[in-house]
Amino acid sequence: MNKKFVTALNCIDGRTQIPVTNWLKENFNIAYVDLITEPGMNKVLSQGSICETERIKEKVIISITAHNSNLIAIVGHFDCAANPVDKYKHFSDIVKSSYVVSSWNLNVRIIGLWVDEFWNVSQVNL
Repeated sequence: MNKKFVTALNCIDGRTQIPVTNWLKENFNIAYVDLITEPGMNKVLSQGSICETERIKEKVIISITAHNSNLIAIVGHFDCAANPVDKYKHFSDIVKSSYVVSSWNLNVRIIGLWVDEFWNVSQVNL
């Protein structure tokens, strides 16, 4: 297996970490996932302050620089305590988050992921 990395911008909710990591490994043939977590990550990225998003950006840059990550996954999930909205609002927040991350001009692919009530992962259209 090659030693490629991707970066997941995920919620702190531990229920999402393994399904997202496994999905990324299976779908992108990578070895490792750098996890950058915040409570309600998609809400923080889409609605947070510049200070909050800059802090996340600094961590993403470390992942890209140190591990040559070339893909960033923005994750939203069912039953999020920090972003207790319906899945359609989560999808909207994921899309808005992708615009924020795109504005960082990091020259990486960005995808959105949704983790449903059964902890299944699916890609969100951006």
